[in-house]
Amino acid sequence: MAEYIGALDQGTTSTRFMVFDHSGEVVSSHQEEHRQIFPRPGWVEHDAAEIWERSRLVVRKGLERGGLRSADLVAVGITNQRETAVVWDRTTGRPIHNAIVWQDTRTADLCDELAGQIGPDRFRSKTGLPLATYFAGPKVSWLLDHVAGARERAEAGELLFGTIDSWELWNLTGGASGGRHLTDVTNASRTLLMDLRTLDWDEELLDAIGVPRAMLPEIRPSSEVYGPAVDPLDGVPIAGILGDQQAALFGQTCFNVGEAKNTYGTGCFMLLNTGTEPVTSQNGLLTTVAYQVGSSPAVYALEGSIAIAGALVQWLRDNLEIIESAPEVEALARSVDDNGGVYFVPAFSGLFAPHWRSDARGVIAGLTRFATRGHVARAALEATAFQTREVLDAMDLDSGVDLMSLKVDGGMVFNELLMQFQADQLGVPVMRPVVAETTALGAAYAAGLAVGYWEDFDDLRANWGLDNQWDPMASGSARDELFAQWKKAVSRTLDWV
Repeated sequence: MAEYIGALDQGTTSTRFMVFDHSGEVVSSHQEEHRQIFPRPGWVEHDAAEIWERSRLVVRKGLERGGLRSADLVAVGITNQRETAVVWDRTTGRPIHNAIVWQDTRTADLCDELAGQIGPDRFRSKTGLPLATYFAGPKVSWLLDHVAGARERAEAGELLFGTIDSWELWNLTGGASGGRHLTDVTNASRTLLMDLRTLDWDEELLDAIGVPRAMLPEIRPSSEVYGPAVDPLDGVPIAGILGDQQAALFGQTCFNVGEAKNTYGTGCFMLLNTGTEPVTSQNGLLTTVAYQVGSSPAVYALEGSIAIAGALVQWLRDNLEIIESAPEVEALARSVDDNGGVYFVPAFSGLFAPHWRSDARGVIAGLTRFATRGHVARAALEATAFQTREVLDAMDLDSGVDLMSLKVDGGMVFNELLMQFQADQLGVPVMRPVVAETTALGAAYAAGLAVGYWEDFDDLRANWGLDNQWDPMASGSARDELFAQWKKAVSRTLDWV
């Protein structure tokens, strides 16, 4: 009898398949990286066909590692890197171009043109989002204008667009042989094409940005049965879709208004549950759909998105080569007592929340002859904590809710130095759950709720367990002095482009 739940977690640098039991414990998993393609400065692409092949591979290997068959799964959920845009041929299933990744900045001119005299908040009242290179809609428009014949084919219904969840679902449910072309409300809310209140594509937005409705997926709740899968998940219902950061919020069981989580991955993303009414940010945050379970009302969140977090550690490894593997960064940072006056602002793709400045570029400030690679490593870790504090300060202003603690997840939360510094900067406890990879867990929870594997939110809350907690140790004055210097370094990144 089927007794487990699966989750396909398609991230920015890798794809993973995880299997969970009823208590939320990991039964089996397998992970594979895919290529990062950089055709020009500021351009970031993925090969969507490669991602689909990796997805099939990790499902097969993930099942094999646990001695499982697809028949042992009651359902599978999908979670994905958001805003990354794929356009493919409806008949052949082949992408017309590499996927344009959320970090890509090639649509800066288009976003400026759309903003016009009104400014980047032109569509914020409908979408909750500023006009920025981050979001998927302008990426699709760029593809249609730069791939020969694409716009005409899209208008004729020959091409399909989706964020990565739609690409995975379409392939998992049959592809060109009857695949379901759907997305969920969380991913749709990251396109600049959906009205937050109607939860549907908006004609004004489609016309302005230049995306034909014929190529768009149908928008569905985050937790419902979308259809049965084909090989390698023969017949297993695909029953949950959540963008990766919303999935982490779900996996952290932040179901009450005022509960928040921060995910430390390639980027860094803090989400605060604001309930069933969208809250418009006045302080540079995004208003987004957090989740929708079946026919229940959608729940919204405020989000602070940081482009570069774990990716900065990868940069130290791959570009500067001052470490050989990512985990080494903590020991190198601990080799010095403090940052030595060095501050690293990783505005490689501009600055996201709360600044939204595509003209910014990365800066290492405060260098002296005293500085060593240890100081640079420490400054790189501290950058993630400083950026998170900027987002939290904005959330406090928008929501009026004082955060009492922060639930954290993602690959960087095993860096003890970073977590302690984060608690010191925020002035609140930082709490890491037993299952730190809550993105996949959230997708599994959404799928499990849809098929009755878990009964309700209380079932899911019962699974959450504390693994470690860091309490603030720094004084307020010391914390604020460091943060003031950080903000000074941020000011040096602006107007670079």
